[in-house]
Amino acid sequence: MPAKVIRIIARLNVGGPAKHVVWLTDGLDKSRYQTLLVSGRVPPGEGDMGYFAEQSGVRPNFIPEMSREISLNDISTVWKLYRLFRREQPDLVHTHTAKAGTVGRVAGLLYCWLTPGLVVGRPRCCKFVHTYHGHIFHSYYGPLKTRLFLTIERMLARLITDRIVVVSEQQRDEICANFRVGKAAQFRVIPLGLDLQVFDQSAKRRQKFREELGLGDDVVLVGIVGRLTEIKNHALFLEGIHAFRKQFDSPQVRFVIVGDGTLRERLEDQSRSLGLTDDVIFAGERSDPDYFYPAMDVVALTSLNEGTPLTLIEAMANARAVISTSVGGVVDLLGGVLEDGRFKICQRGLSVAPGDAHSFAAGLHRLVSDATLRSELGANGFKFVQSNYRKERLLNDIEDLYDDLLKTNATRVRVHSEAVSTTSR
Repeated sequence: MPAKVIRIIARLNVGGPAKHVVWLTDGLDKSRYQTLLVSGRVPPGEGDMGYFAEQSGVRPNFIPEMSREISLNDISTVWKLYRLFRREQPDLVHTHTAKAGTVGRVAGLLYCWLTPGLVVGRPRCCKFVHTYHGHIFHSYYGPLKTRLFLTIERMLARLITDRIVVVSEQQRDEICANFRVGKAAQFRVIPLGLDLQVFDQSAKRRQKFREELGLGDDVVLVGIVGRLTEIKNHALFLEGIHAFRKQFDSPQVRFVIVGDGTLRERLEDQSRSLGLTDDVIFAGERSDPDYFYPAMDVVALTSLNEGTPLTLIEAMANARAVISTSVGGVVDLLGGVLEDGRFKICQRGLSVAPGDAHSFAAGLHRLVSDATLRSELGANGFKFVQSNYRKERLLNDIEDLYDDLLKTNATRVRVHSEAVSTTSR
């Protein structure tokens, strides 16, 4: 009999975590793992990636009360998850993202301990894994709310979590050492994995998106890809472009923002107020990364907080040069520093300090004006991603993690059964 896995994510909104959970749900060896994906509904104003699950043949079990923000609906969500656990009797529950990690593991506590076995201190047998794709311990909320969430995460790590998965070494150090969530032995670093086949022959598709935007091949196109939300800090991208235009004479450069979200109107107003109407194109939400990445020469990221950003990995998979704020797992992606100054030239891209528009502008100018550097960084990134971020490697790593946990579980059950048998004699 295959082991039963319940995978929980708060919502299948546009971004890396949605793809990640669909790939895991669809791709694990079905002769060994039977996986049920559970998700909340995507709220208005956010892009919905339910189509991606449908294309992969994955049909999530939806809990409409599960949402990103704290509310009384969380009580209903916990209760529904508890009932789901009772019905399905999973061997392992794997939660992804902060809200799903909280309600899923609280429901897990109820499931394990609300049992007749409680009388003799024997909970139901189930393993719990939580993946941090990013974290909410800075730059999301105010100090009081952040402290509350941190306290909750520390308690859940201690009470119900068998393994904590992080997507980079940098993220493990930050969460475990800096924020003191969990013990070092609980952590496993499992980098993201992508379906890299969709980017095969990407160079042949370079002109399509450029033609849509009305750009010739002589124009250097700088793009940024992601939800238009505060944490992605597109305002810095626009401020950096403004500083770039004031300091450097580079007429054959254009900028494109791929993505949508609640801040679009505000960002369009900011673009107009900075005099960037002719420079910046808002392309909206797209579901065709194999179409727009090849058209770009440079891919930027300006986030305040990240785990390992899927957009940078996808850019590298298309051999694009990248420039990013040095946050979270970006440090591991870009590699060692080759040149240090207002910005850092790393093995696989340029790094700038978060919030520094002028350094960002200087780094942009270096990339825009140096085609050889762009080509070298793109080639280095391509090799790195091909070696380290394939979907097949992700699936193998997760299966190894589950095997390790469930073998431990089987050993405990066998030892207990033998003890009962011996006593009965």
